[in-house]
Amino acid sequence: MGFFDKLKKAFSGSIKLDDEFFEAMEETLILDDLGVTVASDAVDRLRTAIKKEHLQTEEEVRDALRRILREMLEVGDTALDLSTKPSVVLMIGVNGVGKTTTIGKLGHRLKGEGKKVLFCASDTFRAAAADQLEIWSERAGVDIVRQSEGSDPGAVLFDALQAAKARNVDVVLVDTAGRLHNKQNLMNELAKLRKIIDREAPEAAKETLLILDATTGQNGLIQAKQFKETAGLTGIVLTKLDGTARGGIVVAIARELQVPVKYTGVGEGIEDLRPFDAEEYVQQLV
Repeated sequence: MGFFDKLKKAFSGSIKLDDEFFEAMEETLILDDLGVTVASDAVDRLRTAIKKEHLQTEEEVRDALRRILREMLEVGDTALDLSTKPSVVLMIGVNGVGKTTTIGKLGHRLKGEGKKVLFCASDTFRAAAADQLEIWSERAGVDIVRQSEGSDPGAVLFDALQAAKARNVDVVLVDTAGRLHNKQNLMNELAKLRKIIDREAPEAAKETLLILDATTGQNGLIQAKQFKETAGLTGIVLTKLDGTARGGIVVAIARELQVPVKYTGVGEGIEDLRPFDAEEYVQQLV
């Protein structure tokens, strides 16, 4: 049931722009994972827009809400900065969100855009992680640098950066071990990887993308805050948006952390990674 369908049901098929309507709207936005702070802000802005612009019809209210949510999402460039050769993209996140799969899809997309891509298997912790990434490298038709399970992730990254320079690579996509945002030793390892990139490729354009499961809900905001503090974030990739996930958490992350969504994963296929389109997203949400 869509957003306004819920509201219509609550008001017996009609929209009356009173306090009860705005309370129901705020509750629905919270249930759609925007969170209390962002939902309250959105409704306050909507109240102001309705009064200032003399809005009356459902469609006018709907359009105003879309505009407000779209403005909340517009916090930075949704395109990757791949302006140097090589450029480095560090993929981070908790276990099970689809980092390795996302790297495979992104590598395929970038190769299709004419880029020479190199995968770096710095997830040396999870059993068969490098094997999984190698399967994706074969599917995407790109090279991979890997070592044995249990190797130092920093050593793998160092080798990959050296290989990228020697092979004239455009983009290095770095897989990392899934880690809980509240495990400080694992988070410190991410900071170490960032330092290696800064040291070995100081002039390189650098992206740090947090892979988030769209079904995570408000816990995603907590994750994003912790990862931003430790590793810095330049963007979000929202995965598993093909199911029943509401995905409203990205509005909260954009609004509160000023980090843009760059891609969305909408399926398991190699083509199922799409550049984020705020207009399309808001149309689906509202």
